[in-house]
Amino acid sequence: MWLCGYVSLIEMSLIIWFVNFLSFEMSNNLVFVFQYVLSVLKFTYPTLFQGWQTLIGGLLLHVSWKLGWVEINSSSRSHVLAWLPASVLFVGMIYAGSRALSRLAIPVFLTLCNVAEVIICGYQKCFQKENTSPAKICSALFLLAAAGCLPFNDSQFDPDGYFWAVIHLFCVGAYKILRKSQKPSALSDIDQQYLNYIFSVVLLAFASHPTGDLFSVLDFPFLYFYRFHGSCCASGFLGFFLMFSTVKLKSYLAPAQCAAWIFFAKHPAWCTWRGLAGFLRAEGLLNKTVKRRRLIGCCGRTSPLVS
Repeated sequence: MWLCGYVSLIEMSLIIWFVNFLSFEMSNNLVFVFQYVLSVLKFTYPTLFQGWQTLIGGLLLHVSWKLGWVEINSSSRSHVLAWLPASVLFVGMIYAGSRALSRLAIPVFLTLCNVAEVIICGYQKCFQKENTSPAKICSALFLLAAAGCLPFNDSQFDPDGYFWAVIHLFCVGAYKILRKSQKPSALSDIDQQYLNYIFSVVLLAFASHPTGDLFSVLDFPFLYFYRFHGSCCASGFLGFFLMFSTVKLKSYLAPAQCAAWIFFAKHPAWCTWRGLAGFLRAEGLLNKTVKRRRLIGCCGRTSPLVS
């Protein structure tokens, strides 16, 4: 009897590890797909790009609800209005993140994103007067020091990229603080994300005209390119499944257990992360080589009048 229980525990642990590995893997791949669309293909129209991502996520979540895979509760107007500031921060978070990721390298962007945890730690220590362990304070200081040294050691320093990265991390920190302050909430995690998707699609659709993205996208050279369409669809699906798996894991595990499983899932996911990074570097190098050859070919032609 005890042996069967032990085997069941091992099976459950392996399932949780595998799901966590997939979550971490999707998180890494999502960042690289974003980098491919924004930096390699140069699709710098964040209102349209993020509007597309949130539209796919909202449709997939709605279909999952209709199929009975998730439960979305009908919320009152007061609960929706109370969550509205968080949805505004969510839109600012994804918009600023796209602008920053289109100008910064992925390691730089991820290092700056970690500063959001410093904001949360500082808020809990200064305003909520929570007891914070010295180890957590030291970790926050190291993260802050690492981010502060980046501009002085970045050979491709871009002020606009850092500006949008700072806005992104402040939105992330404020979003997490606001979300934690509203717990216990009448809205579940799925309800909150569903409202985020709806609000993002509406707001970004209206913002695409005044920002000029709606008409500028017609000049995008890869608008009918199959890799562009595939990357946009892949990023939408990856974003949805990342959100879905994260919500499910948090509902089954305590925060400390979830953090431990994420730690054990990082190394195998890192191996595939390296493979995808190499692909994107090769893709970027290929594009640069093609452009250089075209430029040399144009400059090397002699005019028939001269000859």
